[in-house]
This record gives sequence, structure tokens and C-alpha cells, in this order.
Amino acid sequence: MTTNKYVSYSFPLLLSVMIFISNFIDTSIFSVGENNFAVWFVISFLAFGFGWLMNKYFEWNSGVNIILSLTIATTLLTILVVSFFKEYFSSSEFLVENIFLFSLRNILLGATGFFGMAVAEIYKIKKESEIIKEKLQVYHETIGSSKKEAEILLREAQVKALQILTEAESTSKNIIMKKERIEKELREFIQIEKELIKKYEE
Repeated sequence: MTTNKYVSYSFPLLLSVMIFISNFIDTSIFSVGENNFAVWFVISFLAFGFGWLMNKYFEWNSGVNIILSLTIATTLLTILVVSFFKEYFSSSEFLVENIFLFSLRNILLGATGFFGMAVAEIYKIKKESEIIKEKLQVYHETIGSSKKEAEILLREAQVKALQILTEAESTSKNIIMKKERIEKELREFIQIEKELIKKYEE
């Protein structure tokens, strides 16, 4: 999250100033006409943009609280201004209706700023989820390659163990065969000596 203090607080300030200044635009949100739509489209687009930019400088909870606080403060200030300058803010014959209409303007623009921040948050979460998904994929691929390497090493170890066992069996058989041959030769040698001794005694 960006931590430039002066830049970060400039966007909420601009949003609140724009919401308040919109009270002095002689265009009712409920009027029908191309000019009215163009004016409110530009103002709403700016509010959306300020909300979007605030998401880059504030955490979600902080940004929501700031927009909510600014909307409430600007609406209260608007109610005071409309009450004291009834002649200028005369969209309707009744003061209560004027207060309601101008307050609704402020709330709508504040909600548009909130919507901009929400869209930016969703976009940011989507990007983070894609990054996490890519990391998980790399992790699974790494685990897969490690598993394959482990299987190869296990097979090599099994082959080596089999070779060692085969060599040990072969060596053992050779030793047994040599032992049997030596025992046989020794018995034959003893038999020959016995026969020689017997002949010599005769």
C-alpha cells in the first residue's frame, strides 16, 4: 500500500470538495436532458475515479470509513448551507424537500466514490488471486518434479541394492564352493595318508 501521506489525503479532500461544490451546480439530478446527464456523468466519473485512487493509498476498512465520514460531514455542511441560503438553493418551494434533494446529491456522489473504491478492491483481489494461483501452480509443479526425482532416486537405490545382493549371493556361493572343494581335497589327502601309513606298516 502506497504511503505518501500528502498524496494519499489529497484524494479524499478533492472528493469532499467536489461533492460540496456540486451543490452549487444548477442542475438537478432528477431533471431530464442531455446537458444534465453530461454534467452528472462527469461529476460521477470524477467521484468514481477518486474512490479508485483512494484504494491505492488506503486499506479497505480505512478507505470505507474515510468516504463514509466525508459523505456525512459534507451532507451536514450542505444541510446548513441550504438552510441559511434558501433563496439560492430553491429547487423546490419547501425547505425540507430542498434539504432532502441536495443531501441525496451528496450521498449519491459519496456512494459513487465508494463504488469506485469497491471496484478497485475487487480488481486488486483478482490480481492477487491470480498471483497466488500462479504460485500454487509453480509449487505443485515443483512438488511433482521433486516427487519424480525421489522416485528416480528410489529406483536407482533399489537397483544398486539388488546388484549388491546379487554380488553378495555370488560371493557367498563361491566361498561355499571353495570350502567344499577344500574339504573334499582334505579328505582325499587324509585318505591317501592313511593308505600310505597302512602300506608302510605292512
